[in-house]
Amino acid sequence: MSLNDPQWGRGSDDGGGRRPNQGPPDLEQLWRDLNRRLSGIFDRKRGGGGDHGGDRGSDRPPVQFNPRFLGGGIGLLLALVVVVWLASGFYIVDASQRGLVLQFGRYKESTDPGLRWRLPYPIQSHELVNVSGVRTIEIGYRGSEKNKVLKEALMLTDDENIINIQFAVQWFLNDPVEYVFNNRNPDEAVMQVAETAIREIVGKNKMDFVLYEGREQIAAVAAKLMQDILDRYQTGILISKVTMQNAQPPEQVQAAFDDAVKASQDRERQKNEGQAYANDVIPKARGTAARLLEEAEGYQKRVTVSAEGDASRFRQIVGEYAKAPEVTRSRMYIETMQQVYSNTSKVLVDTKGQGNLLYLPLDKLLQAAGAVAAAPAAGGPEAPPAPRPSPTVSNEVPPQVVEKGDTRSRETLRQRDREAR
Repeated sequence: MSLNDPQWGRGSDDGGGRRPNQGPPDLEQLWRDLNRRLSGIFDRKRGGGGDHGGDRGSDRPPVQFNPRFLGGGIGLLLALVVVVWLASGFYIVDASQRGLVLQFGRYKESTDPGLRWRLPYPIQSHELVNVSGVRTIEIGYRGSEKNKVLKEALMLTDDENIINIQFAVQWFLNDPVEYVFNNRNPDEAVMQVAETAIREIVGKNKMDFVLYEGREQIAAVAAKLMQDILDRYQTGILISKVTMQNAQPPEQVQAAFDDAVKASQDRERQKNEGQAYANDVIPKARGTAARLLEEAEGYQKRVTVSAEGDASRFRQIVGEYAKAPEVTRSRMYIETMQQVYSNTSKVLVDTKGQGNLLYLPLDKLLQAAGAVAAAPAAGGPEAPPAPRPSPTVSNEVPPQVVEKGDTRSRETLRQRDREAR
């Protein structure tokens, strides 16, 4: 009996528990009737083999087996199985995931987040891949920097030194199809590519550059090189960041390396001290040189201007001398003698001629000249010029040279003056 039987659920009662104008029979009732009738069949077979069994089987009515009843239950069961099988094709894709649908093991399509349906297994299957999560691999250590993996961490530099480098690589998926189908173990591939890139970069640089000033540059170059290699292998992986956790020499040579570092630091310190001393001395020397140059230029200008002034004055004097030679010669002589006497402390007395002694009170003249010079300097009113004492003439005039401040010479002159009187 099948579901397509036009008489299913209709017609007269044929012993299957169905009555006219009613729906399909209850499955539980059909199952109970089936068990009851099967039990009756087995009991009848056992009764036919002996008298006791035959007597017991004769009490029950004969079983009329109709295959249509059994076919209707199996059809419903099969329909239920088909519904469950079709429902197994539904799956949910999260916002951070992408779904990959496989048909007989071969890639068919990618699905976006949401409730999706595919053909049930074994026709189609699916895989969910996380594309937004950032993943991290560690090279040279595991978990903590103290848990070193020397096989990965020890590397050789360009100057034939061995250093211990520990770094981490962060990455995420860019293409889930390439990530799943193009590589058997993409996580292991990322680790091998990272180690290869770092070893290549470290092998091209000096030890000091790797340990100190070049750490950020090495990380940036390593990220670019890793991305190029992964793109060449079509792994669908995008490198996010490469971080240098630690870089130092091996523990076996750490003490010697520390001594070398200290010597290098002392050298830099002495260089800095020398540079500081040079920065202090050189500007002073340059300032002194500039001052001397300015003074020399000023002296040159002063001498040049003075010479030009003297030459101009001499030309003027020559013109005046040509007009009146005697007057000009006398004026020049008087001015010269005035300049000479004003700058000397000695007075020369000429005894030729009449033989008279010329007495000059030099001490009073000097005091008067000092008072006149001190008055303008103090800011007070100028003192009136001191009257000049009249010279006294004597008959005996021996040649004398009188010096300022010579007390004995002044007394001798005074005594001679009194005797002459």
